[in-house]
Amino acid sequence: MMKKLIILGGNPETAILVKTAMSMGVYTIVVDPNPLSPAKKVANESYDIEVFNVDEVVDLAKRLNVDGVLVGVADILVAPYQKICEKLNMHCYVTEDAVDAFCSKDGFKRYCIQHNIQDIPGIYINDIASIDDSKNMKFPVMIKPVDNGGGVGMKICRDEDDYKNSVKTALKFSKKGVVLVERYMDCDDMAAYYTFKDGKAYLSAISDRLTTKKQGDSSPVCIGAIFPSKYTDQFVKEVNPKLCEFFESLDVQNGVLNLQFFVEDNIFYAYDPGFRLQGEAPHLPIAHINKFDHREMLVNFALTGVFGDDDFAIKNDFRFKGKTACTIWVLLKEGTIDSIEGLEQIQTDENVIFVLDRFKTGDVVDAEMLGTEKQVFARIYLVADTITDINKKIVEFRNLLKITDSKEQDMILQWMEPFEEADYIKN
Repeated sequence: MMKKLIILGGNPETAILVKTAMSMGVYTIVVDPNPLSPAKKVANESYDIEVFNVDEVVDLAKRLNVDGVLVGVADILVAPYQKICEKLNMHCYVTEDAVDAFCSKDGFKRYCIQHNIQDIPGIYINDIASIDDSKNMKFPVMIKPVDNGGGVGMKICRDEDDYKNSVKTALKFSKKGVVLVERYMDCDDMAAYYTFKDGKAYLSAISDRLTTKKQGDSSPVCIGAIFPSKYTDQFVKEVNPKLCEFFESLDVQNGVLNLQFFVEDNIFYAYDPGFRLQGEAPHLPIAHINKFDHREMLVNFALTGVFGDDDFAIKNDFRFKGKTACTIWVLLKEGTIDSIEGLEQIQTDENVIFVLDRFKTGDVVDAEMLGTEKQVFARIYLVADTITDINKKIVEFRNLLKITDSKEQDMILQWMEPFEEADYIKN
C-alpha cells in the first residue's frame, strides 16, 4: 500500500523534494497557505493551511491517516515541523534543543558563545522604543530579523537615520519581534554542510560562496558557489572539532545542517544555520559524486525512522573524490520576462547535473523580490574534473544565456566571474 507523506511548505525548491518522494512511490500531500505554490502543482494532494497553525495540520494528518511528516526547504517551518511531529508521535529529525540552536539567529548566537565558536559581533533589539541612538555604533551594520531567511527583512545600514528606519521595517518581518544588528562583513564567504547519522556528525560538503554587491544596501544574495572550499584544510583543523562538540552537546541524531561562515584575516565567523535541505542544494553534487541523496534519506526517515544506508560513512567524502563542483545562480533585475534563450542548451551540457529554473516568460520580478532569493531565475549545477574546466563553463554559459524584458533590456543582474585557479588547484 502506498505510504502517505505530508510535506510542509510550497516553494520551488520544496517542489523538487515532492517530486523525489513521488519517484519513490510515496503519496505526497503539500500543506502551504499559498494556493498557487509550486510544490502544490506537482503533489498528489494539497491543502491551503498555514503551517504555523500546528493543531490544524495535526488534525489534517490524523484525518488523512498519513504515515509521516517532513519539512521542505524553508527555515521558518522547522520549528512548527518539530511541534507537529511531536503531537503526532511521528519520526522527526529535529529536537526542541535543535530548534533553539539552529532555527533562530539569537539562539544560534547564544550556543556559539557557549562553545567558543566565533560569531559576528552584534546586539539585539526587540521593540521600537529600544532602538539605540547609535552614538557608539560603528557603521556599516547588517540588520536582520532573528527568525526569517532568504534575505527577507535584511539590509545594510550606513548611517543613523537609515539604521533606525531599517530596524522598524525588520521588526515587522520577525515573528518573535526581535532584530539582530551585526557588524557588516565584507570578506570571503563559505558554507559547511553536515550530515547527522545515528548521533554522529559528518562533514559532507564545504564550499566558497560568491555574493552580489550590485543591489545597493539590500542583503547580498548568492550568485554562485564552488566545492570544495579553498579553506577546507584550515576549517577541518580549526573549526570542525569545536562544531562536533557543539553538535554532541545537543544530542543531534539525524538530519542535515548548513552553516555559513565569513572568513576575515583567517578567522571564521559563524552565521546563518539551516537545519534542513538548502535552497542552494549542496545535496545535488553530493548525490552525483558520492552516490547518496539527502532528499531520499529524509523521505525514508519520515516514514521509517531510518536515515541513510549502512555504507553512508564510506560513501561520504567532503573532498568530492578530487572533482570540482559549482553552482551558478542567475539573478534577475526588476521587470517582466519577455524572452529566454540558451537555457535548454545549458540543461543538456555534459557537465550540468541539474538546473532549477524558477521563472518563465511573462513572469514579473518586482521591487520587493530584489535583495532576496525570490529574484533567483535559476541555479545551474555542474561537476567537472578541474577548476579550469569549471571556469570554461562559466564563460560559455554566460555567452549562451540571454534573458530580456519587453524593451529588449538584459535582465540578468550579474554573472559570476571565473575563479582564481591557483586557490583551488591541489598541490
